[in-house]
Amino acid sequence: MKPIYHYTTVSEALDELKKKGFSYDFNLHEEDIKSNPHKYEVEHIYRYEGDSDPGDEAVVYGITSNSGEKGVFVAGFSANSDSGAARVLAKLCNEGSDRCEI
Repeated sequence: MKPIYHYTTVSEALDELKKKGFSYDFNLHEEDIKSNPHKYEVEHIYRYEGDSDPGDEAVVYGITSNSGEKGVFVAGFSANSDSGAARVLAKLCNEGSDRCEI
């Protein structure tokens, strides 16, 4: 199982991942993640839950592409913010024992 990190805020998670070299913004390439999930591996995952507003929930993925690009994908965790790429990344996390789990 991949590690799940617990940071106080999404910004803190993004800052820590950036220090680890995850600087590419995969949110800009959501369609490629959906179309080619085999090209990506989830290395880190972080789920953030807002204290008072369920709409503040988010998942931060630290992912690596098969070309070596390291970056992040941030997904809302509520039903109305569900994206295809977020579903693909969650599935990658849950497949096989060497994947992360939310």
